[in-house]
Amino acid sequence: MNKIFFKIYLFIFALFTQGLFSQNYAQDLSDGVLMLNEKKVSVKIFATTSGANFVAFLKTSAPYNTLVILNPIINEYAHTNVFEEYKTQGYQLLDEHFQPTNTDDTKHYKYFYKALAPQDIIESGTSARLETPYKIWNPAIGISLGPVTLHYYSLMFVLAFGCGLFLMKKIFIIDGVDLKYLDSLFTWTVIGTILGARLGHVIFYQPELFKQDFWSVFLPIQTKPTFKFTGFSGLASHGAAIALILTTLYYSFRIIKKNPLWVYDRVGITIALAGTFIRMGNFFNSEIIGKRVAETSPFAILFPQQSSEYGLTLPRYPSQLFEAAGYLCLFIILWCIYRYTNKKYHQGWLFGLFLILLWTIRFSVEFLKEPQGDEFIQFAGLNTGQVLSIPFILVGFVIMIVSKRKNY
Repeated sequence: MNKIFFKIYLFIFALFTQGLFSQNYAQDLSDGVLMLNEKKVSVKIFATTSGANFVAFLKTSAPYNTLVILNPIINEYAHTNVFEEYKTQGYQLLDEHFQPTNTDDTKHYKYFYKALAPQDIIESGTSARLETPYKIWNPAIGISLGPVTLHYYSLMFVLAFGCGLFLMKKIFIIDGVDLKYLDSLFTWTVIGTILGARLGHVIFYQPELFKQDFWSVFLPIQTKPTFKFTGFSGLASHGAAIALILTTLYYSFRIIKKNPLWVYDRVGITIALAGTFIRMGNFFNSEIIGKRVAETSPFAILFPQQSSEYGLTLPRYPSQLFEAAGYLCLFIILWCIYRYTNKKYHQGWLFGLFLILLWTIRFSVEFLKEPQGDEFIQFAGLNTGQVLSIPFILVGFVIMIVSKRKNY
C-alpha cells in the first residue's frame, strides 16, 4: 500500500514540477502533419479568436506549409475582404474533412491551408487527415435548435442546478425534512451562485468594469462600445462561495430554522457535483485553460477557441478537466461519508472537510492554470486564486476541529 501512495506522490510531484516550467517555450506555432493520400506533409498550425491577430497573420511570410484552424468567432469575418485576402495569398478554404469548399454556409469553414509546393495542394477527393501528438479541441458552441442555439456552457449550468436539486431532494427525504423547504433553498442557491460568482469575478479580476461598463456587471449584456447580449461571461468560484455562505445563513435562520452548519454539511455535497459540471462547461468554452505544455505531453490539448488574452494558441494543460475530476472525486467522497457513516451527525464536520478538499483542489490546479485577468493579489509566488483559497482551507480545519456530535 505504501508503494502505491509513493507512486501517486511521484506522479503529483512530476505534474506539479512540469506545471511550474511549462511556459518556457519560444515556438509560436504548433507542429502537425497532413496525411495527403498517405503522403506526409509537415505543417505549422495557427489559431486565434482575435480578429486583429487573424489579419496580422496574413501579413507574415512563412517558409513552411501553414494550416489555420478556424472557429465560430473568426468565421464572422467570412463575408469580408479578410477571407478573400487569404484566398488571394494562396490559402485554400477547407471543410472539416480537409476538402476544398466554396459553400456560403460558414459553419462548414474549418481550415485555411497554404502549401509551398504545388504537389502539396489539396485537390477535391484527396484523402486527407491531420496528425498531431496532441489533441485539438475545437467543438461547436452548442446544440442548434433552429433559430436558437443551446450553448454547452449553459447546458452544464442547467445540469449543475438540476442534479443539485435532485440530490438535495434525496437528502431531505433521508433526513426526514419537509420538502416544502426545498424550493426556497434552490432559489437562494441560484441567486447566490450567479450573483456572487459574477460580482466575485469583477471585484477580484476585472474591477475596471464598474467604470467602463457598469450594467454589464449585473446584466448578461454589453453596452459599450456597442450593445450586445453576451451572457455572464465572467464568473468566479470564490465570489460564489462567499455569496452562498451568506444566502444559506439567511435560509437557515429565516426559512428552515436549522443550524446553518446542518445546511452547509448537505449543500456542500451538491456544490461539489455542480462544480464538476461547471468546469466541464469551461472546457466546452475553451476558457480557464492551462499553461503551455510540450506538444508530446499526454495532457497536451490545443484550444483554437481560446481567448487571445491567454496569449499564443499552443498546446496547453486541460486544467478544466483536472479540476472537474477533482470535484467529482470530492462529491463521491462526501456522498459516501454522508450516506454510510455517522459523520453527518457531527455538526459542521462534512462542511469543514468540503472546504479543505475543494479549495485544496483549486489551490493545486492553479499551478497549471493561466492567470485569469489581472492578478492583483499575489503573495509568495501565489496567484489570486491561490491566495483567496487559503482562508477557506483554514476555516475548514477550524470547523472540523470544533465540530460536535449532535442529532438533528
